Amino acid sequence: MGTSPSFRKTQQPAPYLSIYFVNIYVRDQERSLRFYVDQLGFDLAFDARLQSDRRWVAVAPPDGSTVLLLIQPKRDSPEYKLIGRATQVVLVTEDVAKTYRQWRERGVRFGFTPRLRRVQYERPPSAPAGGTPAWGGVFTRFEDVDGNSFTLVSIDEMTRSIQAQRDAAAKKLEAERRAEQEREIAKEVQARLFPQTQPACGSLDYAGICIQALQVGGDYYDFLDLGRGRLGLVVGDIAGKGMAAALLMANLQANLRSQYASALDQPDLLLRSVNQLFYENTGESAYATLFFAEYDGQSGRLRYVNCGHLPALLLRADDTCVRLGSTCTVLGLFEEWDCSLGEDEFRPGDTLVLYTDGVTEAFNDSDEEFGEKRLVEALRRHRHQSSKELLASIVDEVRQFSPREQQDDITLIVAKCGSNSL
Repeated sequence: MGTSPSFRKTQQPAPYLSIYFVNIYVRDQERSLRFYVDQLGFDLAFDARLQSDRRWVAVAPPDGSTVLLLIQPKRDSPEYKLIGRATQVVLVTEDVAKTYRQWRERGVRFGFTPRLRRVQYERPPSAPAGGTPAWGGVFTRFEDVDGNSFTLVSIDEMTRSIQAQRDAAAKKLEAERRAEQEREIAKEVQARLFPQTQPACGSLDYAGICIQALQVGGDYYDFLDLGRGRLGLVVGDIAGKGMAAALLMANLQANLRSQYASALDQPDLLLRSVNQLFYENTGESAYATLFFAEYDGQSGRLRYVNCGHLPALLLRADDTCVRLGSTCTVLGLFEEWDCSLGEDEFRPGDTLVLYTDGVTEAFNDSDEEFGEKRLVEALRRHRHQSSKELLASIVDEVRQFSPREQQDDITLIVAKCGSNSL
């Protein structure tokens, strides 16, 4: 006879279940708290005052998850009569004798010295035939300041379990320490990939900054000496975050620096070579947006290639703002790739800003973006500052606007054209 589908029992995952606390009735919470913390070495789990003005105090063994809730009942309550009785609470330690000696020295009262106890239990009908199972261990009993009694035991199997837990915790801690050390090394290595020196370029005042959201990230900026008074300014953003993005960033930087010397006069040819290398050396979904600007200090000409990146902002001396938009698609995603050059004048009094979306996509508590408009307004307010001061002012405004934890890398280049650059 089959079972009806509506009554068929299905296997369901067991819900998480653990003991939160055990009630211990005491005459004076503060006195009991001092006993458990100072004499037994327990940790304070919580100490709070409820709206009813009732105090909740709880302690926990250093290696335990269950807490003891120290309750101070009223004298005329039934619970008050439970003070000074056996609690039925059993504490497990790996060495009863050692704990016994330590606690005795701190004034803890024990009922007897630790003794060996072996308990046998009957074999369930469903258990396989064989000898009668047994477990054994050393135990003793002690009392708190109110006479509440507890059992302290050391059971072989539990001792092994405790040691296994400690070993696992130690391994986890060591793995976390090594991972943190590796992240610090990666951070130092990546910091060396950013420009360590700035090529001289007439009276051009320029500076860059990258503030990473994580210890390593995928934003990139660079300064390239293109010769004959020309300077390359580069800002890029790798798709993704963390270590994977950092590795791709290093790959992109290496490709760009290895190729720019062979295409000094042709930024479009340079970016084609970079795209080909980036495409060949990365996975299918890896790509980067990038803005490459070539400034000629003698002619005042600014040529650029915008590979799917945010528009650079060219703030004129008369406060008008020119957006240098995309001239081609992103790098590394397509093998067949081409780009076109944009060109503009970079005149005395003008300010050029290259940036990543960590600036404009910073959100405030109302989920509003900082946005391009606020960035332009910040440029206008602080345009008379030096390039480094202007960078600091923009970053400060972004952080004031978005005081929450930083979610993305913040990368900026600011270049200010002086009066004798032409």
